[in-house]
Amino acid sequence: MNEVRRAAPVRTNRVLLCVLDDSKELLVALDYASMRSRRTGARVGLLCIMDQPDDFQHWAAVGDLMREEARAEAESRLLQAAERVQRLSGQTPILYIREGETDNEVADQIAEDKDISFLILAASTGSQGPGPLITLFVTKTIGNFHIPVVIVPGNMSDEEIRSFA
Repeated sequence: MNEVRRAAPVRTNRVLLCVLDDSKELLVALDYASMRSRRTGARVGLLCIMDQPDDFQHWAAVGDLMREEARAEAESRLLQAAERVQRLSGQTPILYIREGETDNEVADQIAEDKDISFLILAASTGSQGPGPLITLFVTKTIGNFHIPVVIVPGNMSDEEIRSFA
């Protein structure tokens, strides 16, 4: 029997952006972006946003230490997510770290990097609503984006992710 083989995707400059947060749905967004990357040749971008530490003008060393700790935590989270994306997509993701308010930093990253083609988020399956990132973007900044926002159900199975990505 002759097998039909799908040609390897042509690598593109397109970036599928995922914002790292503490939600359990993040893994669904990462998996979806990774599978889509594998199929289309796009790369996954991982954005981790650090909170701005309080302004310690009198105790600058404390502020610097807090910033260093936040940076180390952000790097650790990025590396964990990057390992997953690398394993699923076959490509090394692009890593971004920014400091500030989530909505502003995501909008700024999208505006600054013209290769970002999609923002991929996963919706919460809980009774509290779609999740903080989706709520934030839908109510505040989605109209300012020049790219599509893909919202995947947070309860998608691995099989569903593979078939829809």
